Parts: sequence; structure tokens; C-alpha cells
Amino acid sequence: MSKVKYYYDSESLAYRKIERKKGRTLKYIFTFLLGSALFGFLFVFLASRFVESPRERALARELQHMELQYKLLNKKMDQAQLVLANVEERDNAIYRLYFEANPIPEEQRKAGFGGINRYKDLEGFDNSKLIIETNKRMDVLMKEIVVQSRSLDEIAVLAEDKEKFLSAIPSIQPVNIEDLTRMASGYGYRTDPFTKVRKFHFGMDFTAPRGTPIYASGDGVVVRADNSATGYGNHIRIDHGYGYVSLYAHLYKYNVRINQKVKRGDLIGFVGSTGRSEAPHLHYEIFKDDERINPINFYYGNLSAEEYGRLLERASLENQSLD
Repeated sequence: MSKVKYYYDSESLAYRKIERKKGRTLKYIFTFLLGSALFGFLFVFLASRFVESPRERALARELQHMELQYKLLNKKMDQAQLVLANVEERDNAIYRLYFEANPIPEEQRKAGFGGINRYKDLEGFDNSKLIIETNKRMDVLMKEIVVQSRSLDEIAVLAEDKEKFLSAIPSIQPVNIEDLTRMASGYGYRTDPFTKVRKFHFGMDFTAPRGTPIYASGDGVVVRADNSATGYGNHIRIDHGYGYVSLYAHLYKYNVRINQKVKRGDLIGFVGSTGRSEAPHLHYEIFKDDERINPINFYYGNLSAEEYGRLLERASLENQSLD
């Protein structure tokens, strides 16, 4: 029950009851409700500005977690970039140089992406700059990896060709050094054993007992195994490819046939003294692009430094050849 209020009337010198008018009551009610609404709106506004709701707190934590993940991703990309840079340097300075391939230009490795804006859909967000820069770095890194991967594929093909090339080069002495009596004559001017005239000797003569094994000095195909070449007697020619051909003359007998593929170190025949020969020995020649070259430069495959040094010294002596 509401309290009754009075006021003092100075004219009648008495207290009179205050009569509340209906309109004024409605005005008071309206003012109270308006004030309450304004206060409530102000409270909600201030609360939304300075006090986070549980959902907002959860979203804020997710955003912080996302920012942390992007920063960690950028650190990992920094590490990957360092590793890739090291591989690229070795690729250009070692691998491609060794296999005589042109280095990949830096502008080709680091080229960006032209044309339309690839990251338009990522614009307009609070962290758009971070997201766009990270995606750009990732795209460039992926492109660099693709370029390097293709380069390594090319190097693998070159390495396979190089391996075939190295296997084909006639790089071992065709008679084991333990089987040799001596290295009788080298490449250069020598005295002919029959005419005693000084003339150019185009191969190397290895003295060994009849029947001593002779080995292919490199991978190749037997293109001749006959005695129809003047002076050589029974002889073998192996085409190694890449312009190289090796010749083995004065054989006692063959261990291969024409068109047979051989590997370096395969037994191909035996020392003899057929043809224009003064004693059992192997006359050995190497051709490069149809020109005879000094075989002394091709024994790195099975001789030690000391053995090669002794062979080089004997080969330089101007003596009498055996054929």
C-alpha cells in the first residue's frame, strides 16, 4: 500500500492530502521506463565494448592460435628456404658444373607470379596481411622446389649418361701388371725391329708370355676380331662409343666375336706373336675420333700412382719396338 503524503496549507493553517493526478503518474512511469531503457542500452553497449562474452573469448583464443600457427609456419618456411638455398647453390656450383650443364639463372628460380591478383579472396580481414604474405611465400617456395626438382631430374639423366661415358672410356691397362715381363715400347718415335729405321710407333707394346690374358679396357662392342689388317695379325677392335676405339694386336687367339658387347675387365683374348711381331707381346692402341692418341693417359683405372710413374718413365724411353 502506497504512503499518503500531505502538504501544509499556509492559508488555512492546516495539512492537506496531496492528490496524485493520473497524467502525472503516467509521466513518471514513462520517465522511469525511458530512463531504464537508456540505462540498459548504455550498460549493454559498454559491456559489449569492454567485457567479452564466452563466445568472443573463444573466438579470440582461436584467432591468437591462428596467428601463432602462421608465425610458426613462417619460421618453418625460413628454415626450408635456407635448406633449399644450399641445395640450389650446390646444384649450380657443383652438380651442373660437374656434368657440364648451364646453371639455372637466379631470376628463373625466384620468379614470382604475374597476372591477376591470386589473393583477392584473402583481403578485407583483420589478419589479411599476415595471411596473404604467408601464402605468397608458400607459393614462391613451392615454385622454387618444383624448379629444383626438375633440375635434379635433369642431373640424374646427365649422371646416368656420365656413368655410361666413364664406363666406356678405355681406362685400364689391358694386361695385368703382375703378368707383364716388361713394358717394351711406348708411343712415339722408335726403332723398327725389322728395318732398324726410326719411325713413329702409334701404340704401346706390353711383353708377356704367350697365352697371357688380355682384358677389355672399357665397355663397348667388338667391331673387329680378325687378321685381315696388315701387320696386326690376329687383332680385336672395340668401339666404346663417344669417339673412342681400342685395338689389341698380335693375339694368340680370341675370346670374343664380332658384335659382342663387352664390359671393362672382360677377358677378350690372349697374348701371341701373330702378324708383324718379333716376340710375344700385346700391341695396344687407342683412337679418338679416328685419330690415334697416346694410351699412356688412360691407365688411371687399375694402376697405383707408383706403378703409373714407373710405366710413364719406361714409355718415355726411345728404344726398339716389337712390331
